Amino acid sequence: MLKSVFTFLFALSPPLFATVKPNIVLILADDLGYGDLRCYNADSKVPTPNIDSLAAEGMKFTDAHSPATVCTPSRYSLMTGQMAFRVPNGGTVFQGAGGPSLITPGRLTLPAMLKKQGYATAAVGKWHVGLTFRDKAGEAIHSGKQEDVERIDYSRRIEGGPLDHGFDRFFGTACCPGTDWLYAFIDGDYIPLPPTGRIDKSKLPKHPYANDCRAGFIAPDFPIEEVDLLFLKKSREFMEQHRRTSLDKPFFLYHTSHAVHLPSFATPEFQGKTQAGPHGDFIHELDYIVGELMATLEKLGIADNTLVFFSSDNGPETTSVLHMRSDHDHDGTRPWRGMKRDAWEGGHRVPFIVLWPGKVKAGTTSDQTLCLTDILATVAAITGAELPHNAAEDSFNMLPALEGTATAPIRPYLLTQAFGGQRTLSIRRGNWKYIAHRGSGGNNYDKGELKPYALPDTASDAPGQLYDLEADPGEITNLYFKCPEIVTELKALLNKSKAEGRSAP
Repeated sequence: MLKSVFTFLFALSPPLFATVKPNIVLILADDLGYGDLRCYNADSKVPTPNIDSLAAEGMKFTDAHSPATVCTPSRYSLMTGQMAFRVPNGGTVFQGAGGPSLITPGRLTLPAMLKKQGYATAAVGKWHVGLTFRDKAGEAIHSGKQEDVERIDYSRRIEGGPLDHGFDRFFGTACCPGTDWLYAFIDGDYIPLPPTGRIDKSKLPKHPYANDCRAGFIAPDFPIEEVDLLFLKKSREFMEQHRRTSLDKPFFLYHTSHAVHLPSFATPEFQGKTQAGPHGDFIHELDYIVGELMATLEKLGIADNTLVFFSSDNGPETTSVLHMRSDHDHDGTRPWRGMKRDAWEGGHRVPFIVLWPGKVKAGTTSDQTLCLTDILATVAAITGAELPHNAAEDSFNMLPALEGTATAPIRPYLLTQAFGGQRTLSIRRGNWKYIAHRGSGGNNYDKGELKPYALPDTASDAPGQLYDLEADPGEITNLYFKCPEIVTELKALLNKSKAEGRSAP
């Protein structure tokens, strides 16, 4: 009888017997702007109650950054703790059958490190770090062209994906779920149900945020308007199964959504749910998904022993920003200049929220400068993993910030890369930001729909840009010629970091 009672209590009370190492859930939104969330922008026109609640119950960082202003290099840097510009093709954005993986064999990754620490690891959603598909002759296909998608031999194993870089399980897509030449789900390292024809776009919503959907090849089981709800289902299934079968083992779940990358195809049940149009509906759906993931942790009784990170891979897309501004008086980059692809703050300053009950004080805000690369070193410190010198070269341990014990800046400086990779680098130290090139580094503000948002160049002859973000957060006045000593110092520091191959100690 006593044995039965003990067994029953054990089943009902996992936190009481939980491992010291926390479960870790990393939720990465796609193209979500700093100003898209109510907890970062009181004037946001989109209700985001679940993400706002996450911030209220945890810690909100106001000076957090994606490593790059586009998705592939940001995701590489997140996984490895190394800036993507340091590796060949580190500025690439993959499409279709693009590859190979930017992550080389043997490179330490966040999931591989956690796996060594006894974690079960799973990735659900968009991978977008490169893969290797092969044709019927066994030749590797490393192309984003639509005609090369037709060459894929789906009976062959996909190489270089999540299972080859530390994940036990993967369900998701090679690249962007809603705007690719390949609309099919990868389960593990195969596509079990390959495309059978081209997507029929005539049946999809038509609005200003729908035009990024390429006329690619689609599998019969690929519900393009419901991809995120399927990703949610798969993440829930992983956590539920882990709770049933591996209670004594911590898990790492990397949930990377389609939302809110264009096209803005919210699930039908979310269409028209906000007063901010199709893209507002899509942001609202993302908020729902975050809420459901948190509810699953609570339902399973493991929320108190789970560390949750929430962020975005870069700033919001140009189309989203421009139409949301004009149609709905909503600014996804507020209060920053620039957007996705740009070296200015709007391209890479992102939401970053951490929830860790009992460890991170609720309702706190941190102004520590942070990069997504820092997740690796921070998690290493939390789990007791040792990082070799040839890994996590740009990753800083932010645990003192989470614990509220940091009394000084943890990062001596911050590196970011715009759309041009190594040609479009920036460095930030304190309030000074040096952009080592002219212009945005990504978008063209000389013509088209972005031209009305071009700002006068206050140092048109300068080969770079220098801004004092404390006095000039909008990056309006280029001080390149007025503060030459700061330019010299930051340029030397950037060159030193490039030469040494690292920024972390």
